[in-house]
Amino acid sequence: MASVGPSAASTQPALPSGPAVFKTIPYAFMLPEIVCGTWVWILIAATSVSLPLLQGWVMYVSLTSCLISLLLLLSYLLGFHRNSENWKVLDSLYHGATAILYMSAAVLQANATINSEFGTNAPLNYQLNSAASFFAFVTTFLYILHAFSIYYQ
Repeated sequence: MASVGPSAASTQPALPSGPAVFKTIPYAFMLPEIVCGTWVWILIAATSVSLPLLQGWVMYVSLTSCLISLLLLLSYLLGFHRNSENWKVLDSLYHGATAILYMSAAVLQANATINSEFGTNAPLNYQLNSAASFFAFVTTFLYILHAFSIYYQ
């Protein structure tokens, strides 16, 4: 009997560990996600928060996502996944859910930016809020790219 080719499971690409994480799509998106998300909450913290309910949600989403993404990145760097396929599902679900939360936060931040145009200390707060809105939408885009790249891998 002729030998059958490798099974479908063995042709799946292995999950990266160590420095290979930074060279593999979609895992290479993790560091920019963390950096852009960090800029969101730094820029909002630098403003005089005029709408605490809106910007509080943005701060919560950005800070929580940063911390969880950092833990996920560290787990990939240290090889905690042990090449289990369940990590791909976890990664895809996390990044998909975070993309949805970040989209809501980015829209609320854009609203806060519009409202800060004529407030107290308007030019500085408006510029900081504009930059925070920009980074919120960039971070949303990175999370969406990551989620779909995992899904189509």
